[in-house]
Amino acid sequence: MSATASVTDASFKEDVLDSEIPVLVDFWAPWCGPCRMVAPVVDEIAEEFIGKVKVVKLNTDDNPNTASQYGIRSIPTLMIFKGGQKVDTVVGAVPKTTLAKTLTQYL
Repeated sequence: MSATASVTDASFKEDVLDSEIPVLVDFWAPWCGPCRMVAPVVDEIAEEFIGKVKVVKLNTDDNPNTASQYGIRSIPTLMIFKGGQKVDTVVGAVPKTTLAKTLTQYL
């Protein structure tokens, strides 16, 4: 069982913006090679930060509204939300250390 959950256009506000803890959103699509490369890293981050950070994935093909609302032009894009606001963005397949370091700033 993965520590990551899927969110949709419909559930984004409730799952991400209204979250009590920071949320890492992985904007991805099934056809995207780099997205598949970063997926295990995102899963590891989810395991490592359980209870401190909520990690969710949003399929940009199925949920174009949220993706366009946040100006997602290239995927994978990882966004960190805290208190209902976007506080940081990491674009592309980044090493786990980079992602963990970025997340830690918002805990």
